[in-house]
Amino acid sequence: MAERGLEAVVFDWGGTLTRWHDVDFHAESLALADAVARTPTPDDDHHAWAARLHAAGDVIWGRSRDHQQSSTIADLFDEAGLEHDPELLHAYHDFWEPHTATDPEVGPMWRELKAMGLRVGVLSNTIWPRAWHEEFFRRDGVLDLVDGDVYTSEIPWTKPSPKAFGAAMAAVGVSDPERCVYVGDRLFDDVWGAGNAGMRTVHVPHSTIPANQVGHTEGEPDAVAHRLAEIPGIVRRWA
Repeated sequence: MAERGLEAVVFDWGGTLTRWHDVDFHAESLALADAVARTPTPDDDHHAWAARLHAAGDVIWGRSRDHQQSSTIADLFDEAGLEHDPELLHAYHDFWEPHTATDPEVGPMWRELKAMGLRVGVLSNTIWPRAWHEEFFRRDGVLDLVDGDVYTSEIPWTKPSPKAFGAAMAAVGVSDPERCVYVGDRLFDDVWGAGNAGMRTVHVPHSTIPANQVGHTEGEPDAVAHRLAEIPGIVRRWA
């Protein structure tokens, strides 16, 4: 039987299920520029495209932070005024792949939660397609443990919108937010957002959030976990 009426634990992805990595965003933009489908003007070059894509990234993530508006990779290229070929995104995918490793504690921790009668969910602010996230979970042997997952590239909203958390609850089959726990590394998107949606919250405090991604409010978590292996114990204490 689930602990104290709790039904599900939903997790953020980057910086929570994966360990935090500092990222060279200029190098990311250069990798993205490999997917430009054509030269929009005679003066454009690879580095100019990368600069436009970097600036576009600031815009779309600003929309996420300030207006909880979701975006896709295609939206990023549209904002940059560039056409892209999805078949040419392999350099961008390969740039990120080393940063996508699932924390080794995830599998055992998820199995323990499921043995407690809890469902496991994922809610990630992302512009990537679902297939990429499923690929990484499958590669690391944990995809079969996920009961429901929501990637904001597929819905209109991002965290901290209550609608994003509502979509995650629906994905794991929970209707009452008080029966759901959310685990994440960001005090705005994850802790404040999930708490505002009525969920219990657990903060994983080891990420260095870029200044331009910090929101207007820092939430107060119900618990703090310095390792993912601590999550089942936290849930049990709430029983």
